[in-house]
Amino acid sequence: MKKYCIYILLVFLPTLALGQVEQMWQMEKQSNEGEQFIIDSIQSFFPVSKLSLLKDVNFIFNSRFAFGSTFLDDNHTVSKFNVDQFRFEIKGRIHNKVRFRFRDRYTRSPEIGNLDNVDRSIDLAFITIDLTKRTNLAIGKLVADFGGWEFDMNPINILAYNDIVGNSDNFLVGAEISHSFKDQLNSVSFQILNSRTNTYEEQYGLTAPPSIEASEYPLAFVSNWRGSFFNKKIETTYSYSYFHEAKGVSMNYFAFGNKFKTKKFILYYDFQYSQEGLDRRKIVSNIINSKYQYAAENAVYLGHWIRAGYLIKPKVNLLLTLMTTSFYWKDNPDPNGESRLATSFGIIPTVEYLPFKRFNMKFYIGFIARNYNYTRYAETAFGSKDYTTGLLSFGVIAPILLL
Repeated sequence: MKKYCIYILLVFLPTLALGQVEQMWQMEKQSNEGEQFIIDSIQSFFPVSKLSLLKDVNFIFNSRFAFGSTFLDDNHTVSKFNVDQFRFEIKGRIHNKVRFRFRDRYTRSPEIGNLDNVDRSIDLAFITIDLTKRTNLAIGKLVADFGGWEFDMNPINILAYNDIVGNSDNFLVGAEISHSFKDQLNSVSFQILNSRTNTYEEQYGLTAPPSIEASEYPLAFVSNWRGSFFNKKIETTYSYSYFHEAKGVSMNYFAFGNKFKTKKFILYYDFQYSQEGLDRRKIVSNIINSKYQYAAENAVYLGHWIRAGYLIKPKVNLLLTLMTTSFYWKDNPDPNGESRLATSFGIIPTVEYLPFKRFNMKFYIGFIARNYNYTRYAETAFGSKDYTTGLLSFGVIAPILLL
């Protein structure tokens, strides 16, 4: 079916110009952010002169192919080739005021969300309407505009996500209005989205607490501010999100992303805080499920994410990612219990080799080391045990511009 859809798009996509877009928002989120020391300028695979029908539409294969060896508690488990990322993307302009973007993930099993009626393998499917030169309206399946640079990056550049971002519903159906100020240094966006891809009953199943009922309005509200300072050496992306999870139950999520960039060095720092009236990410619930069958109420996640990149030579880039998340259960009914149950730590040293001047294709080798450290209380009360995971990965990363 996906192959036939691509054929149809190749025949019927319009010829109007894509145009220059300065704002990030939905059209560029999870697209170009990252250590872009080399910017693509190579022509597309198919010459424009031979495909005038498609000359103003971008077809992109966001891909990462690798050979990896996994470890559990320092013991080797398996080594194999893997397609870590393969996301087919089309974006363009169908009118001088209307653009579109579509992205499908081929590394995820298709599953129709029973709340939004969209295949979960589809990341993006929306149109953007230019209300004015600096104000846009987007409608469809969108990227939730959470703050933080970790989530803004193209997924092919992230070898492993921190626990908060990695256990979120990040692509949701709804609408967004975004506005860029005259100075072109600040912008804001506001979204109203479905709070989930599945219904409350499907999301929580038998773990749904009997005292909590599904909401008639399972909606989320996301606000974001982006700023740029000192000739774009410092940039920010800050957000607050409110999710109406069930009747009388909500989730409040704060994400503050900061970036510092020079010609050869780039540094990111994200702070993440999620207070969940009902444990949406299920990590706390999985810790306590040996004694409590229902999803944890009043779970809290506190995360930090740091990433540094340094271009030591024109073709060699060094990366180091550090991350940690602490997990809390604020409504622990045990009078002798603790709220903090565990903390995770992660480190990802990576070396990238960029062989081409005008094509952002890179070979890499990296090691993902993670440690999950449970408190003494969690070990005693719930039988939790510390463990470590590792992944030695080397391969190729490329956003392949087909045309």
